[in-house]
Amino acid sequence: MHSGAHGKSESKRPIRSKAPEWVKTRPEEISDKVVELARKGVSQSMIGMSLRDQYGIPLVRQSTGKKISQILKEHQIAPPLPQDLLDLVRRAIDLRRHLENNKKDLQAKHGLVRIESKIHRLSDYYVRQGVLPRDWKYVPEKMVLIVR
Repeated sequence: MHSGAHGKSESKRPIRSKAPEWVKTRPEEISDKVVELARKGVSQSMIGMSLRDQYGIPLVRQSTGKKISQILKEHQIAPPLPQDLLDLVRRAIDLRRHLENNKKDLQAKHGLVRIESKIHRLSDYYVRQGVLPRDWKYVPEKMVLIVR
């Protein structure tokens, strides 16, 4: 919405229902590696990147039949909020901390308004989808406790 981009012209992933033949890692090993990385505090997006770069696993969903978030939910180590919402909340918290010291930074204030509007739009979507409870509200003071 605010990115300045003019469309989606990037290349697309090939549509496949199963893992490529050259991937020799078993689904159980991939799930164990996902859980191990999550317990070390690695985010879901970084787990996917490290599996791709270090272990040669192109997509976890093709290899295991489950998303990384589903694997984490099965092992009860899923984060309290979805990854994209959590990242936006962290950015808003950092910007609020910056504004405490720099009250006249008008660009930062405008950036905070934009980030918080993204948080509200995304949280409304997750409430509609049933990922977040119906009474969930973004309260910056409470979010500091959840994120940290």
